Amino acid sequence: MTETRIDRITIRQVNLPPPVERTDAIQAFVTQETVLLTLHCSDGVVATGYTYTIGTGGSSVVALLADHLAPRLIGRDPAHVEAIWKDLFFATHATAVGAITSLALCCVDTALWDWRARKQAMPLWVLLGGAQARVPLYTTEGGWLQLSPSELVEQSLAAQADGFRGAKIKIGRPHVSEDVARLQAVREAVGPGFDIMTDANQGFARHEALRRAAAFDGLDLAWIEEPFPAEDVQGHVQLRAQTSIPIAVGESMYHPMQFRTYLEQGACSIVQPDVARIGGITPWIKTAHMAEAFNVAVCPHFLMEIHVSLCAAVPNASWVEYIPQLDRITTSRLEIDDGYAVPPSQPGLGIEWDWGAIQSMQLCELVVN
Repeated sequence: MTETRIDRITIRQVNLPPPVERTDAIQAFVTQETVLLTLHCSDGVVATGYTYTIGTGGSSVVALLADHLAPRLIGRDPAHVEAIWKDLFFATHATAVGAITSLALCCVDTALWDWRARKQAMPLWVLLGGAQARVPLYTTEGGWLQLSPSELVEQSLAAQADGFRGAKIKIGRPHVSEDVARLQAVREAVGPGFDIMTDANQGFARHEALRRAAAFDGLDLAWIEEPFPAEDVQGHVQLRAQTSIPIAVGESMYHPMQFRTYLEQGACSIVQPDVARIGGITPWIKTAHMAEAFNVAVCPHFLMEIHVSLCAAVPNASWVEYIPQLDRITTSRLEIDDGYAVPPSQPGLGIEWDWGAIQSMQLCELVVN
């Protein structure tokens, strides 16, 4: 069989403002700096991967790709996904493990998997395992920290009416009573059959997380997400031992080994790997299967357009998070059926890019050959 080569690479950046105001306990979501990497291969297949940041670092990802990673891809066979990921990871040893490196690796890795799925004429979720044809869907678009209890109730009821099976509410208001009032108002409005997830965005000290978890008892929360900075593994161990509310972590971890530490120490109930922040599909799948070995669910962070396929690929994915962000630069939309996210049926990642829109908005276009 003739070996395929990567002949040329195009790198672009597009900044996408959020459709609604988004704030949490530590930050505001200013813009999604979206970096796209397109492989032009000798077999005629054109494959695109992407990554993102939420306001800083996009140009640094572009520079790392253009100056250091993309040149190493020219002439490589895109079928050698594992070898390429490992080579690029060790080539960036001086900057790994960390966000910028992982985000750049994801850009390459998702493009390689797009090529592989297109080459084999298979949807990504089937190629990766085909474990489940649909995954429950919850929304985060209505739960931001700046919203009043009445606004949260209105938006949660709307989500419930639209068929969503749960909604995420940001926590971390100045006083615990404010968080309790917000969550109680939503629980009373939606009833017992609708899941409520909460997210502290790493905003609590240990004593405050323990206090708030105790105050939330009886609200039947699906989880508390990121109560502490990701580096505080023992804080998560302590909190998990003292509350019945599941503890979810992962969006601020950048390598499967970091998830292994949490799983081995019993520091979480749910893992939330973000395919961009962990370095791509290759390490994401490894992390999901590692969690499966610990009988722990996977509920990934953000990027619903690609996570729907990754969740459908593995048996222990319990939720897809609904936050629309690529609508301005894609023609495809997430398929929703009775509160479930349905993975795309077309070959590749299942994301149809609107190249006209991208070209009109892009901040740069770099070619490496």
